[in-house]
Amino acid sequence: MSVSLCRRLSATAGPCFAVAMSLTIAGGALADEKIPNLVGTWVGENRTISDKKGFSDWGTKKVEITEQRDRRFKGHFTYAEGTKHFFGIIYPDNETFTWVASDSKGYNHGRVLGPGRIGACYIESGDEATAGCADMKRKGAGHE
Repeated sequence: MSVSLCRRLSATAGPCFAVAMSLTIAGGALADEKIPNLVGTWVGENRTISDKKGFSDWGTKKVEITEQRDRRFKGHFTYAEGTKHFFGIIYPDNETFTWVASDSKGYNHGRVLGPGRIGACYIESGDEATAGCADMKRKGAGHE
């Protein structure tokens, strides 16, 4: 029920506003119930492009999300230069997420693509500008 409809029904505006607010709160609670669980090991092919390295296929990318509380999560992945620890957030659409690392210049934007499947794309600007994505599947008990 919209607030504008409530205003037109001025005699019932108080109860109407209460109903509209309770629907909004219930809708928010319902959305929270659908927050995807990203905890697990995710594996997929990593492909990038940059001025310095051109088109590159880096082979298998393995990302481990180790902990999640509501929409917040953290994890790590290993690459040629070492291990990168990151933390992120799932957006209210329950499909889109972003993670960052304190020692990184870029952002990783992702999307839940289906049960046990995510896409994660890294974007960095500047001298080391690069863009790349990995289509990843969750590995482990009941997910392969």
